[in-house]
Amino acid sequence: MNNKTNPTRATSPQVPSDIRPGQSIELLKELHILTRDGKLNQDSRRKLKQVYHLYQFIEKLLIDVQASQLSSPGAHGITLADHGAGKSYLGFIVYDLFFKSLGTGHIYGIETRPELVQKSRELAARLGFERMSFLNLSVAEAANSDQVGDQIDIVTALHACDTATDDAIAFGLAKHAKFMVLVPCCQAEVARALNHGKALSLSRTPLAELWRHPLHTRELGSQITNVLRCLYLEAWGYQVTVTELVGWEHSMKNELIIARQTGHRKRAAADRLKAILEEFGLTNLRETRFRLPSDEVV
Repeated sequence: MNNKTNPTRATSPQVPSDIRPGQSIELLKELHILTRDGKLNQDSRRKLKQVYHLYQFIEKLLIDVQASQLSSPGAHGITLADHGAGKSYLGFIVYDLFFKSLGTGHIYGIETRPELVQKSRELAARLGFERMSFLNLSVAEAANSDQVGDQIDIVTALHACDTATDDAIAFGLAKHAKFMVLVPCCQAEVARALNHGKALSLSRTPLAELWRHPLHTRELGSQITNVLRCLYLEAWGYQVTVTELVGWEHSMKNELIIARQTGHRKRAAADRLKAILEEFGLTNLRETRFRLPSDEVV
């Protein structure tokens, strides 16, 4: 997009080169990513790099959904739900760079802190971002809320803490999401179970050393949790890709899980998930986090 068609893209050399073409400078100032005089400090540059890098992944998925809707009469427009939205940096930037020019589609920002929800609503109103809704709900509550449509195309959860990522997955399954984009954070549930000595079958083997020290317990619990999530998504008919979000120098919570709906449920993934839960003494999670499809469906 050139400067003539995008008055918000300043021509001044003061605009940092990090800013994507087509990005509203006013929005970045409102989000306090840019200072009022258009400067970008080191902390904001790091934050913006993370969001832009994630946007590169999401943009490809949006284009995929858009292409499928062009060949589907009566399509509802692309819908995206951002869980644990916080200040909604991601939602606002995705809307500004992609949704704004479409004239259709909707973004839902879901956040439990009412003050952040209210600020996001006010900012969307000031900027004229009419197809954004901000809901003061937990991820779990959102799945049953009449404020969210029955079909959500893309579900995102950036640094959703502990079991909120699992709730986002459950939301995506309930809404028949075509894609899920997850950056898990602070997975503590499995680590707590390991600390309580649940993995009895391994406790008398050298493998028990993997969780003898609290730091190792936390890291192992995080690793197991994400492996279980990937298997769970595959069992429910998603193709899963795991990669880094950004370099480790920017964030230690750096694992990016992208799930694409295929409709082909994998029995082998379900079997492996059950075996891992059994081996580590985590079978109670079958009912709370990892309900599997019927064994009759493959």
